[in-house]
Amino acid sequence: MLSDRESARVTIDIPNHLSDYFARSHIALALAAATDDNPLLLVNAPFRALTGYRDEDVIGRNCRMLQGDAPNVEPRAVLREFLADDREGNVRTPIINFRKDGSPFVNLLFMSKLRALDRTVRYVFASQFDISRSQPDMLAEYDDQLARTLGQLRPVLAESGIVLEGSLVTIANTAATVAQAKLTLADLDAKPFG
Repeated sequence: MLSDRESARVTIDIPNHLSDYFARSHIALALAAATDDNPLLLVNAPFRALTGYRDEDVIGRNCRMLQGDAPNVEPRAVLREFLADDREGNVRTPIINFRKDGSPFVNLLFMSKLRALDRTVRYVFASQFDISRSQPDMLAEYDDQLARTLGQLRPVLAESGIVLEGSLVTIANTAATVAQAKLTLADLDAKPFG
């Protein structure tokens, strides 16, 4: 009998060129099914390095497991709205996450819907970046890498008839994001979780 995680891995076919792209990427990436509770289907080495979780820890589970005890009221509302609203192509929000060892970090989460040509959402694509203690220039470099990743991912997805939703405008808010992260980090340092 297959566990829920193994079942999710078996029932959703990920195009080889997409999984190969994830393996080559230098930024943290995750891919979730656009079904039920959005179980994770694929994560890459930078994701594992950032979070400390292995594939077998996260595949088949919703990535909200990274939130631990953090309330994340506003980010959760933003993410719920993104997932529920078919017109929303992508979203970016800082959110408190926890590594496998329990240490907290502020994750700058970017999510986009990947659609088949018939407009059916097939996957939810995500990229993560630890902005807890990063400098603005590091975030700007990540933004550049994310923009390149999205640009390179579009033709990779097109090979399978999948379209990346949204635009790069979502990632063009570096100064405001760094300011928000510093406030979130101050709150995180003042009120430890767990």
